[in-house]
Amino acid sequence: MSLPGHTALRLALERARAPKAAPAPPATTAREKTSQPPTEHPRPAPAPRPPRPSPAAAATPAPRQPRRSSAPAPRRASLRITDLQDLATVARHLREAKARQEAEDKARREAAARREAERHQFSHAVGPVTRLRDRNLARLRRPLPPPLPVQHTLDEQRVLLESISDDFDVSTLLDTDDQLSFRRPGIGVEITRRLRAGHWSIQRQLDLHGLRVDEARAALGTFIRTAHKNGIRCVRVVHGKGLGSPGKSPVLKSRVQRWLVQKHEVLAFVQARPVDGGAGALLVLLQPAGVRYA
Repeated sequence: MSLPGHTALRLALERARAPKAAPAPPATTAREKTSQPPTEHPRPAPAPRPPRPSPAAAATPAPRQPRRSSAPAPRRASLRITDLQDLATVARHLREAKARQEAEDKARREAAARREAERHQFSHAVGPVTRLRDRNLARLRRPLPPPLPVQHTLDEQRVLLESISDDFDVSTLLDTDDQLSFRRPGIGVEITRRLRAGHWSIQRQLDLHGLRVDEARAALGTFIRTAHKNGIRCVRVVHGKGLGSPGKSPVLKSRVQRWLVQKHEVLAFVQARPVDGGAGALLVLLQPAGVRYA
């Protein structure tokens, strides 16, 4: 007999509690069977015929039964019970199934509690959190300020500081000797003497012949600045004797003297020796690079 689990258990318990059945009557002999009149069994009544459907009903289609959206639930495996030992086995299986179901439910609850704790772990660690209000503003890049021509400004200031004026009076700064020399304050007379004697060798030379006054002034300023930057100490500036000028007088000689006095790189200058150009050139002593004299 194959019955579901709960039904089989209930039937087994009812059989165990029910009283024993009475003994069966003694079997009749063959003579008694032949002496007894045969019993007539009533004929079964014929089954009623189903009513024939009417033409209107036959024309009307039968409504369709809705299909099941899901498969039927699987039937539980049946157990065969023959004695009390099988009943005890069924009870043990039921207890194990119940314990297994309870263990699965407990594990599911613990997993859900663990996920919930992990989700709120940050808020539990830092305490109450207040959400910032969303201003719904776009982040735009601020326009950069216009570039300042710093180097251009510095160059203009340097040009103004290094500008050479033709109206500068150097008569009070020149030594009134036979050749007119210049030495900056703090420079002794022996410096001009040694410069005139050729103590320093001439390292660079600038020739201003054929240049106009503006061109000569710019060329002299660039030459002195470049020589000082390169560490040159002694240079010669050729301004000419004015033999080709109107009136046979030198035009650039006095101007070159004014320009050199205004250059802070110049420590001293003297008229060149006859072998170095004589009255048509000047020997200029520059200060060392990185040193500034008053």
